[in-house]
Amino acid sequence: MLSQDEAYDLLSNARRRFVLSYLRAQDGPVPLNELSQRLAAQENGIPVDDLTDQQIKRIYVSLYQTHLPKLEEAELIEYDRDRSVLELREAADRLDDYLPTEESEERSWQLVYGALAGTGLLVYAIVSLVPSVPISMRQLGVVIVVAFAIVSLVHYFSERD
Repeated sequence: MLSQDEAYDLLSNARRRFVLSYLRAQDGPVPLNELSQRLAAQENGIPVDDLTDQQIKRIYVSLYQTHLPKLEEAELIEYDRDRSVLELREAADRLDDYLPTEESEERSWQLVYGALAGTGLLVYAIVSLVPSVPISMRQLGVVIVVAFAIVSLVHYFSERD
């Protein structure tokens, strides 16, 4: 079992995170050349077809000499040097607790809370500037607090699943 420090060390490098993520998305072994090209394209922000041999080689060497041995030592990947292919091992699931899930990335709670606060501020401004609005500041305050409480409960229970 990986300790928390070991997991954070393995995930501290963007290239290792990319390798794990890319392998997780594949159904089987991935050639090291393909992985190097995909990572080089991502790091350079260009399509794979526009990469130079030097850009690919720089990534290939870095993966081969540094990152793959580290992931292999942690028993997260299996690297067949004869065939120059690698694949994710089941043990990589141990890192799931340290990686964001697709669900947690789907909803940005900061935006939800920010939108609620902005809406509350806008309604407060309208109520305070328009004298004929049929709601008191006390009632508005209760509505805003209740809205934040409801959103907080939804956030709490959605994170527990």
